[in-house]
Amino acid sequence: MSGQEKITRISGGVTAARGFEAGAAAAGIKYQGRDDMAVIYSEAPCRAAGTFTTNIVKAAPVKWDQKVVAESPYVQAVIVNSGIANACTGEEGYGYCRETAEETAKVFGVSEDAVLVASTGVIGMQLPMERLKRGVSLLKEAKGDSLENGTAAAKAIMTTDTVHKEIAVQVEIGGKTVTIGGMCKGSGMIHPNMCTMLSFVTTDANISKEMLQKCVSADVKDTYNMISVDGDTSTNDTLLVLANGLAGNPEITGEDEDYRAFAAALNEVNTYLAKKMAGDGEGATALFEVKIVGAESKEQAVTLSKSVVTSSLVKAAIYGHDANWGRILCAMGYSGAQFDPEKVDLFFESAAGRIQIIENGVAVDYSEEEATRILSEPEVTAIADVKMGTASATAWGCDLTYDYVKINADYRS
Repeated sequence: MSGQEKITRISGGVTAARGFEAGAAAAGIKYQGRDDMAVIYSEAPCRAAGTFTTNIVKAAPVKWDQKVVAESPYVQAVIVNSGIANACTGEEGYGYCRETAEETAKVFGVSEDAVLVASTGVIGMQLPMERLKRGVSLLKEAKGDSLENGTAAAKAIMTTDTVHKEIAVQVEIGGKTVTIGGMCKGSGMIHPNMCTMLSFVTTDANISKEMLQKCVSADVKDTYNMISVDGDTSTNDTLLVLANGLAGNPEITGEDEDYRAFAAALNEVNTYLAKKMAGDGEGATALFEVKIVGAESKEQAVTLSKSVVTSSLVKAAIYGHDANWGRILCAMGYSGAQFDPEKVDLFFESAAGRIQIIENGVAVDYSEEEATRILSEPEVTAIADVKMGTASATAWGCDLTYDYVKINADYRS
C-alpha cells in the first residue's frame, strides 16, 4: 500500500463493520447504577485472532480465549464484564468462563466454542454467576448495530477509565470497501507485553485465519506493546480481532497488496486505541510521547524509547512541566542499549511549539519559560536523536500525578 491517504476515518466503533452488533447491560457485578457488561456479536461466523498477556499469572478468561482462538473454527460472540477481573480464581474461575459460554450459546443460539469472554477489574474475587447470566439475557435484548450500541458497549467495559475509547476506519481492498472498528479500555496496570488492557477489533474483511493472526501479532509490537502507564503488565491483557468476511473482498491468503492495505488500516485502529489508553492513564493530565530517531536498529530504538516513557522521574517531570533533560538521558543510559551520550540531540514538542534542549549531550541556551509552555499541553513529545543510523521507534505513556497514587490506594474499596 502506497500510503495512509487511502484510509478514511469514519464515525463508529465495533458496530461499524457489516454484520456486527453490540450492546451493554447493568448486571450489578460490582458497580451499581451503570452498565457493566457488554457483548459483541456477528451475524456471520468470524475468523478470530488474538494476543494476550505475557504475565505468568494469567486470568481465567485469557486461558479460555487462548484455547478458543487456537482451536475453534470460528467465533461469533464476545461477552465482557467490568468490575471483577476473574484472575487468581483457580479452577472455579475457569469454570465460570465455561458457564458464561454455555449461557451465551443458549441465549444467542451460537456454539459454545464460538464464545470468547473477557473480564476486567479487581483481582482475586469470584464472579457472581447468577447476575452475570442474567446480564447475558439482558445483552441479547440490548444489542443492535447502531453507533449508539457500540458506544454503550465501549462505556460498559470501563473501570478507572475517564473516557470511552472507540474508532472506525474504511479502506478499499480488492475493489470492496472494508471497514475496521474497535473499542478498548485501559487506564492503570498498563504495560502490555503481547494494561489492565482489553481491546476488541471487528472487521468485515475476508482474510484467512492464518493471515489475520500474522497481521495482529506483528502489529501489537508497534502499538499496544509501545505504551506504558505504570510499568505493570496485567493478568488480563487481551486483544481480540474478529473478521466475518461480509465485505466480499477476495480472501486475503498471502502478504500481497491487499494484505498490506488491511495491515495499514488495522495499524491505524490499534495505534489510535493504544494512544487513547496511554493518554487516559490513571490520574494523568498529559499523553507523553517519546520518539527515538537516528538509531542503528529498530530494537535499539524500542529499548531506548520504552526506558524513557516508563521512567517515574521523567513522568513526574512531565507532570510538573519541567524540562528536566538529565532524567531523559539517565533513563536512556540504563536502558541496556548502547549509544554515545555525547552525540545525543534532544527536543521537546507540542501544539505550543518545538524547542531544542541539548545538542551533542550538552544543554543549549534555551528558555525555561518556553520549555514549560511547550510541556504544559495535553500532548507532549520528547524526541531524541542518537545519530547512529536510520531506525526509529515511538513509545507512548503519560505523566505521573498525585491522583495515580490516590486511585490505586483506594481501588479495592
